[in-house]
Amino acid sequence: MRRILAVAAKETRQIARDRLTLAILLGMPTTMLLLYGYALNWDVRDARTVVVDHDRSPASRELLLAFRGSGTFRIVAEEESERSIPRWFERNRARLALVVPAGFGRDLAAGRDATVQALLDGSDANTATTILNEVGALVAHHDARRLGRAATARGITPPGIEVVPRVWFNPELSSTRFLLPGLVAFILTITAVVSTALSVVREKERGTLDQVRLTPLSTTELVLGKTVPYLVVSLVAMTIILVAARILFGLEVQGSLLELYLVSLVFLAGALGFGLLVSTLVARQQDAFQIAGLASMLPTVLLSGFIFPIRSMPLPLQLLSHVVPARYFTKVLRGVILKGAPATAYPWDLLALVAFAVLVIGLASFRLSRREHA
Repeated sequence: MRRILAVAAKETRQIARDRLTLAILLGMPTTMLLLYGYALNWDVRDARTVVVDHDRSPASRELLLAFRGSGTFRIVAEEESERSIPRWFERNRARLALVVPAGFGRDLAAGRDATVQALLDGSDANTATTILNEVGALVAHHDARRLGRAATARGITPPGIEVVPRVWFNPELSSTRFLLPGLVAFILTITAVVSTALSVVREKERGTLDQVRLTPLSTTELVLGKTVPYLVVSLVAMTIILVAARILFGLEVQGSLLELYLVSLVFLAGALGFGLLVSTLVARQQDAFQIAGLASMLPTVLLSGFIFPIRSMPLPLQLLSHVVPARYFTKVLRGVILKGAPATAYPWDLLALVAFAVLVIGLASFRLSRREHA
């Protein structure tokens, strides 16, 4: 234990002397949280809308008033004909165009079905799909209210089914709250893997790693001594992320903080071990940064469920995602942070994180011991 602590103390002093790296390790998580937290947002607000009202009846004005007051749509112009709509879409000045045909109010008054055309800019498929769903929901709600008022005016109470929605864990259906737990996993992955890989390769370049090997340190003692300081730094970075998420986005941890940190400890052990493994494969800091960044960043973004749902991926990619530890960590994070669930509710995910940590630390130790004997 004294040897491990000696190596950890040496590594801690080295981190403290390299103030630029320390500032990056602690400042980068907050910066990335700000950038991704505000930039990655799929909520539709104030969708710019162009209106072509050929009817100009009280019924059409009432419908457009519902769009104006929804908060989801912002009517930016009223045109005389559909010919001007492409110009709005081409210049990205509108996402939606509503066309109310002539006779809209007359058809409704006569008890006939009436139609409204919704034209969307489909160049951004995700936004267009969200807007289309919002249009359908708003029109259906407006129509139900209109029918209810008409029936009440006639003294009739029509039977019907009323849906009373109640959304748990994310009442506002905010995409930011959905993304933030995965963002924590993403930031910790990048921070832990890159920092550890660069630390070991830096010692290779300076020749100090060969001097350390001349000491009576075993490979296990060397690995533990070098990872403990970065483990502490990563946990501090995680604390900064959680505090910033609470202040900036109102994201409060619903579950146990102790369990959250214990699970993070296991995940970080695997990430740090992976950084050590990368450091055994290269001899230059530039190569270590590139390999560590690509090997940790791309799988975490694309295959962890952080942004893209795994169930919607092709089967080969779903199978490939099982080797990405951030997939399991993100799932546990969302359960503990958003749902308040205990970490033990995800036994297989915890087991996968432990297995990954043991595997990569074992491989890193094996390769370091081989280099030592070579």
